[in-house]
Amino acid sequence: MSNTTSIVLLVARILLSFMFIMSGFGKLTDPAGTAGMISGAGLPAATLLAYAAGLFELVAGLAVLVGFQTRVVGWALALFCAFTGLVFHSGTINVPDFPAAANGWINVLNQIMLMKNLTLAGAYILLATFGPGAYSLDARRGAYAVAA
Repeated sequence: MSNTTSIVLLVARILLSFMFIMSGFGKLTDPAGTAGMISGAGLPAATLLAYAAGLFELVAGLAVLVGFQTRVVGWALALFCAFTGLVFHSGTINVPDFPAAANGWINVLNQIMLMKNLTLAGAYILLATFGPGAYSLDARRGAYAVAA
């Protein structure tokens, strides 16, 4: 693997990790909004699931950042993104007492979130398939064959 490719993979990992590190930290410090979405989707134990999601996102984001267990974490994040996109962002939202235009805007944002989640799932599948590059903990421990 060329030095340029490894640098590109490092930059990609940094960009792919940022959202989950920040989101996971946010869920752990203030889970109420996430718990509300979870209960709104009809899932049980919303607060517990919000904390679990936050911990998963934070740990997985840090693993992507440093390139540790990249195949496993990449597949896990791909599934997480697809699941959360389909469960939380695939339906129509109608907030009572909101103007029609506001509900329309919320639904457009919801569609964008679904597309974002599915696109990220694809990025994590690529990361899981092609690996983290030479500048990673996986490469240091010999988990991926990295040619100089």
